[in-house]
Amino acid sequence: MQASSSSATDSLRAGNRVVGFGIAAIVLILLGAALFLFLNLPDANEFNARVERLFVENDLKSGAEIKLLEILAQSGTSFSEVLQSYRSVIFVLLVFATALLVATLVFLVTIIALNRRISAIQRSGIQVATMVISREARAVYINDMEFALTEAALETLAVLAEARMDDEVLNGAQIEAVISGRDAADCDEAAGATRIKRLRDALGNQLVSELLVKTVTRRGYMLAVAKDALKMI
Repeated sequence: MQASSSSATDSLRAGNRVVGFGIAAIVLILLGAALFLFLNLPDANEFNARVERLFVENDLKSGAEIKLLEILAQSGTSFSEVLQSYRSVIFVLLVFATALLVATLVFLVTIIALNRRISAIQRSGIQVATMVISREARAVYINDMEFALTEAALETLAVLAEARMDDEVLNGAQIEAVISGRDAADCDEAAGATRIKRLRDALGNQLVSELLVKTVTRRGYMLAVAKDALKMI
């Protein structure tokens, strides 16, 4: 148990390191892309500087020439404002891209971790410390969790519990025979399978019920519960 706990802790730490490195890599890549874009964008005042240079280097006297320079200067101002807005838009888009990529990475790692956890549960089954079947309360108590059952579902569970105490695996016909009091040869396999399905439905969660009431290939059904954890009152 200690080795298993240590392994789980190491796996958790490794997963956290992967997430940390992934987030850092995403931030660094996008930061590099942002620097590259901003450094290669033209200077917002470059146009105005060229207009000013043109004005200084040329002796402009006519009104038409001066008017043309004023128009060019106004165009330069508009260009500067547009370029500044482009910088703001690029910055916002990069921030959104960073947030989306980080969220995607976190969700991906979370999904992988959940899939591994579900696979581990499927391999090992549900750890049931106690399972008390109460005919009077018409309920079953699994690890202090109460599940109310119908009379038919309770009968099916009781039959499976008795079979588990004897290390037996019952098929559908045998389950139906025990409950109905008839011979197994006279009972239909589908009737017992229907009882198992109703029991699983009564237990609720599909994953829990499928692992608790296990199907043994070509043999039948059994409870995946230790004998000493079973009790009927």
